[in-house]
Amino acid sequence: MILRVSGWLFCLWLPLAAMAQPAQRVVSLAPNLTELAYAAGLGDRLVGVSAYSDFPPQAKKLEQVASWQGVNVERVLALKPDLVLAWRGGNPQRPLDQLASLGIPVLYLDPETIEQVAGALDQLAAYSPDPQAAKQAASQILEQRDQLKKQYARPHPLPVFIQFGTQPLFTASAKTLQSEIVSLCGAENIFADSRAPWPQVSREQVLARQPQAIVISGGKQQKESVLAFWRPALDVPVVTVEADWFSRAGPRIMLAATQLCTQLHALSSR
Repeated sequence: MILRVSGWLFCLWLPLAAMAQPAQRVVSLAPNLTELAYAAGLGDRLVGVSAYSDFPPQAKKLEQVASWQGVNVERVLALKPDLVLAWRGGNPQRPLDQLASLGIPVLYLDPETIEQVAGALDQLAAYSPDPQAAKQAASQILEQRDQLKKQYARPHPLPVFIQFGTQPLFTASAKTLQSEIVSLCGAENIFADSRAPWPQVSREQVLARQPQAIVISGGKQQKESVLAFWRPALDVPVVTVEADWFSRAGPRIMLAATQLCTQLHALSSR
């Protein structure tokens, strides 16, 4: 029998005392969970990861047991983990239930805010051989958040459009981590009021809301593409943020915040 309590998954026959012990063999099923595991002091205990788990660099040497196609249950079992880190938003439920039914503890981590990223590190502290490192990493994230919020607060937030892709054209609502970062930097997401977390919008909708800057993930090539897409209807600065930092709900989200805040502040100072 499986019991779920506040996002935790327990096999009832497994003694709860055993769950409090540091994990010895850990499998991560998403890139951001891999980064969280390393930040929590569990890097040396990882034996399997998902595709695109490329940070820190040593994660690329581990066996990949999951991808967008699903979870390779057979390979996970072969690695004999005593803890699996899973993501409800991206991992199919059936293989996770299968692993749990075989007595493998599955910890679900689905951070959608900076507070929840720090909370995920606090949860991982119970499994880490160095719980203090996990708790310190969590505290550092919250301290950085508060510092940025104070440093870049402004009486009149800069209206910005968070853009993902061009055809179709997607953005983020206030329900996303990306929108929270924009707010930290003294800016205002022009589609914060959308009911859907990731709404598809039209060019006309964007133009009607009159953004004064566009925020994208990527580099120079992506920036040039976005500028060309809007020219000549919308002539505003395009600000780029490192893609992995901005897209993954992990410790490096604060690097994205710092990078974005610095650039948006420079725009407002012109």
